[in-house]
Parts: sequence; C-alpha cells; structure tokens
Amino acid sequence: MLVKTFGSAVFGIDATTITIEVDVTNGIKFMLVGLPDSAVKESQQRIESALRLNAYKWPRYKIIINMAPADIRKEGSAYDLPLAAGILAASNQINSDKLSKYVLMGELSLDGTLQPIKGALPIAINARKEGFEGFILPKQNVREAAVVDTLKVYGAENISEVIDFLNGEDCIEQTTIDTRAEFYAQATNAALDFADVKGQENVKRALEISAAGGHNIILVGPPGAGKTMLAKRIPGILPPFTLKEALETTKIHSVSGNIDKETSLMTLRPFRSPHHTISDVALVGGGNYPQPGEISLAHNGVLFLDELPEFKRTVLEVMRQPLEDRTITISRAKFTVEYPASFMLAASMNPCPCGYYNHPTKDCVCGPGIVQKYLNKISGPLLDRIDIHLEVVPVPFKELAELNSSETSEDVRQRVMAARKIQEERFEEQKGIYSNAQMTSKLIKKHVVLDEESNELIRNAMERLGLSARAYDRILKVSRTIADLEGEENVHAHHLSEAIHYRSLDRESWGA
Repeated sequence: MLVKTFGSAVFGIDATTITIEVDVTNGIKFMLVGLPDSAVKESQQRIESALRLNAYKWPRYKIIINMAPADIRKEGSAYDLPLAAGILAASNQINSDKLSKYVLMGELSLDGTLQPIKGALPIAINARKEGFEGFILPKQNVREAAVVDTLKVYGAENISEVIDFLNGEDCIEQTTIDTRAEFYAQATNAALDFADVKGQENVKRALEISAAGGHNIILVGPPGAGKTMLAKRIPGILPPFTLKEALETTKIHSVSGNIDKETSLMTLRPFRSPHHTISDVALVGGGNYPQPGEISLAHNGVLFLDELPEFKRTVLEVMRQPLEDRTITISRAKFTVEYPASFMLAASMNPCPCGYYNHPTKDCVCGPGIVQKYLNKISGPLLDRIDIHLEVVPVPFKELAELNSSETSEDVRQRVMAARKIQEERFEEQKGIYSNAQMTSKLIKKHVVLDEESNELIRNAMERLGLSARAYDRILKVSRTIADLEGEENVHAHHLSEAIHYRSLDRESWGA
C-alpha cells in the first residue's frame, strides 16, 4: 500500500515541503531514497524501537521510502515522525485519512518521546502557505509555531499521542496564541537601564545618536571605564520591535534552534556578544549544511565585539560586505542561501596593549609606535564603516558616589523613537531603507544639504584628518541624525561639528 506523509526542509530562513512516499509490499528489504543524510538513514533503528515500545509493529515486509523532491538533501533527525506515521499507515496499522492535511515533524527517542526540532516557525509559515490544515510537532516547539494564525498547531509529547490523533481521538489540544497581545505586552521589557550607569554623559549621548540613526559605534578606553556596561544597554534605547521585525528575527533564531519552549515570539531586540576566538564561519554563517552566523542572529539588533583588536583579522574582514549590504550570501556547489544581516555594530577596545594610553591618571608603558601598531590590527576599510568613534574615560569617584540616578533608558528611547519616526517618513518611498545609516550617496545629497559655513568646516576636517570618501559620507549621515534628534529640518554647522568629533580613530589623529 502506498501512503504519502508530509514534512519540511529548511534552507536559509525559508522552508520547502517534503513529500514522503511510503510503499509496503512483499519482501524483506528496507530502502530509503531521496538524498537522505546519515541522520535520516539512522531513523530506521529509532522508529523500530519507538513502535515496539508503544505496542506497534515494524512491518516484516519490503519497505520503500522516497523523500521528494529527490534533488534536495534531507538533513537531520526531525523526519522520524513523518517516516514512522507513513510506515504505520502503509502497513494498515493506523488511519491514513488525516495524513494529507498535516505536516509532521519531530525526532523520536527510542521510547517514542518526541524531541525538539529546529526551524518550527518557518515550517509553520510554509505549511500555511501550502494550504495544509495543521502542523503536528514536539510540544517543546509548539508555542513557536503557534504564532502563525489560521494554521492548527498541535504539540505532542510522544508518538502514541500522534497516532491516537491520526486515528480520530481528541488526545492533543490545539495550541492558540494571541500573537499581537503577547507581543505588545512584552515589547518594552528591557533588562538593563541607563539609569544604573554613573556619569559618562558624553558616551550616552553618542549611544543615543547611534541608536537614533542605526549607526555603528566603537568605544575606546582603558579597562574598567564602563565600555561593556554601556554597550549592553543599547538594546534598551532602540525602538521596540515591529511585529514584522519580530517575526523575521524569530525565524532566524528558530532555524538555529535558539527558541526556548516558553517563547512564542521574540519581543526584545537581540544582543549578540561572541568571544574574540570566534571563527569567520561562526560569525557570518555557513558550514557544510549552512546555518546562520552571529551577524544574522544579531539581525534587527546589536552585534557587540568586545576587545575588537583581539579578533582575528580574517574574521573582521568578512564583515565588510554585510555591513554595507545588510545581507550575507552563502554559496555551495548545489545551492545558495541568503541570510539577513541588518545589525548595528557596537565594538570596544583598549587604546593600546597596556590599556592606559591617554589615561588621565595612569601612565602608558607602551613603546614608540606600539599604539599605532595596535590600532593597525583593525583595517582602515573596517574603521571607515564604523560611523562613530568615541573615547571613554574612567568615571571620577565623585560621580560614582552620587546617589542621584541619571536619565532612564525609556527617556532616551522616546527621543530615539521620535527621530526614527522622522526617518520613516523621509524614506517612506525607499524600499529597504529605514534609517539614516542606510542612506545611499544619492540620498545623502538629497537630504543633507550644507550651507557655506558647513562646507568650509567639512573641507577643513577632510584635509586635516585625512578622511576617506566613505568617512565623509559617514559624517554626513551622523550629522543628519543629530539634526533629527533636535527636530531640525536642515543640517547646520554645529550638527556637523559634533559628527566630526566622533571620528577620533582616523589614522592621522590617533596615536601620533
């Protein structure tokens, strides 16, 4: 008897329906075709044990299984459940009427318990798109998939519950989630607050500008100055997720298996902080079976690189293209996947190997040329792509001892949101551009019109600092954001002056 069940394969952040055809006839062989990997081929032993321990039989007949389309490689153990259901239906042990209406995915333990899978959200989205009535998956992933409305989602703990459901028994409850209500209820619950940071008002100002325009930023200062503490609070001043951004970000984390069983939809912007020993593949994504890297997991959020010069140069250089294009394309011989990578880069570094160059009270012990050599670990093209360079100095004891709390993250966020609102209206007709940091050269010319005083100021800065053309564009973008924060329609000289001030790491002005 020939029976069809349906699963799904995830490529990039999108899913493709896999049709599993099971034919049980006279004979004794078991054949699994359709380009399965080792984990799929090993499913026979898991399925056989799970069926036996749940009072079902492995058919003592010839079993032929085809996973179509056959030119797509099937990866992982999540196909155990649809394979098992197909074998039982083809051998007349269960009712096959519902199999055509549902997508099934789940890894089986030897006792029939269902283990969690990756990519539940994109699979659910594709199931709705393909017109399936519902999706049956492990209970650990059910909230993640249930955010897709108009699709019936059922979470099962073991294969017995799935079999009973397919036989017409109401043993599994449908999981429903009010996505919008849950999303808006948690959209502003930032864990860390600017009010906890004493002093550093100039750094907070720079971070506010960075958040308002989506600009990349690097903080340079001695150990203990508060660089990491400040960077961790950036997500709290960024505008809350839109529902579209939350869905897109959740899809990426779903594919990576980073969604816990209590989470249905990510409501807070991601903050990723990889260690400096990370490889280039782990950062941008890839592998034999491509997975999203840290830059994609930081999509719509913040990627924080602490101690930037300690990262391998090859790792840093692979970020240059994603920083410009905001996507990363991973090509293999038979397929190409594309991951979104629209993140805000925040980095920190010591000013020199000993950490005390330009320190107000401690002397730097680095020899001549060492400071510049340390900075040279970061390439000029990468520094050019960082809009704001800022020195962070230690907080004096007097400010540390003050009991008065400073401005909260929510206060800063309101100003950031107002500036972002201006930018949304400005770029309303520009597809894929939502902030000043994303402006092209053509848009810069249109929206940053300088008067004679401002032109003279930027000309002098270019000549004195030896700035590149890209740095020139970055200064204009930052000045546009400063003007937006003040509600100014035009960019004036004082906006431009502050933006130029945030280029302290340019080659001819640092470590000389």
